[in-house]
Amino acid sequence: MPTATTDQVIDALRPVEDPELRRSIVDLGMVRDIVVAADSISLTIVLTVPGCPLRNEIQNRVSGALGALAGGAPVNISFGVMTDAERENVRRTLHGDPRATAGQSQAHGHAEGRSVPFAAKDSKTRPLLISSGKGGVGKSSVTTNLAVALAARGHSVGIVDADIYGFSIPRMLGADREPVVIDSMLVPPENHGVRCISIGYFVPDGEAVIWRGPMLHKALEQFLTDVFWDEPDYLLVDMPPGTGDIAISLSQYLPKGEVFVVTTPQEAAQKVARLSAAMAKKVNLPVRGVIENMSWFTGDDGKRYELFGSGGGAALAAELEVPLLAQIPLVALLREGGDAGAPIAAVAPDSEAGKAFHMLAAQVEEMRPKKVFSNSLKLI
Repeated sequence: MPTATTDQVIDALRPVEDPELRRSIVDLGMVRDIVVAADSISLTIVLTVPGCPLRNEIQNRVSGALGALAGGAPVNISFGVMTDAERENVRRTLHGDPRATAGQSQAHGHAEGRSVPFAAKDSKTRPLLISSGKGGVGKSSVTTNLAVALAARGHSVGIVDADIYGFSIPRMLGADREPVVIDSMLVPPENHGVRCISIGYFVPDGEAVIWRGPMLHKALEQFLTDVFWDEPDYLLVDMPPGTGDIAISLSQYLPKGEVFVVTTPQEAAQKVARLSAAMAKKVNLPVRGVIENMSWFTGDDGKRYELFGSGGGAALAAELEVPLLAQIPLVALLREGGDAGAPIAAVAPDSEAGKAFHMLAAQVEEMRPKKVFSNSLKLI
């Protein structure tokens, strides 16, 4: 039978974290009304939002943490919901005051909104901009699987789906749960250890995004500032193909960004991919390496078939004077995983393509971020 005190219950619950906010439920003020009776332990957990999608996970964590103290007696958990004032306090604690940071942002020359945390000199996050000159080279697939592979190596990882018109990251990652909004702070969904945000969460299924530059600019700003990223080790950005408004905006928001160019082996793709590298140079972002996708197909006979030619990635890397970091083979499971939300780096890490992504993650991990001395544009 329970012989615990209220303080012992609190101490037992302190290591229990909210699965989305990754903070102690005690420190977040979620634990209330603890009653230790002769035959049970009862308490109330106050959720951050109504209909919290991870309520069952929280219940399991609380029950598990109190099992030893309860000594076999029942643990009765009731649920409530925070007030608006309590949610505001959570947001202030985790994400700061948007009004204060907006003032700081304006003081540093930004037109509106809070300052971008990843642009700060003391930010530990490495922004990786996954770029290509054209569509159809598998850039989003590379972004997803590289993120999953980095997370598997013990890093905290996020993805910004900046391909506003052709968003696909939520589907590829299998992160189909919508973001949770806590007092205007967006908590991104997570799957396979990777958090992500995308315009796809806010656009009705099947509806086209028809926006001009200023709306794109604002959406990207909100993805970087209003989302609770919690200072990840890596923030991957799935760039749109080409060299338009979004690329320019991201170079301003992420002056510490590192560009990785994705191409296929064919000469035509390599020539177009060169343009994204030229764009990076104009906005003073370093190109760190080339990733060649769809390099070959290995048949049942064990022979490699170079369906899209060969040499494009190596030629581009030599021209840019950067390493060719990976050659990703073309396999059916890679495509199927993208459609089903089961990235090959997660579900088949020992496959030919899975190994390639994990080796790529190891190389990215070993790279030291290059110092950025200026984020001024060199546009003609």
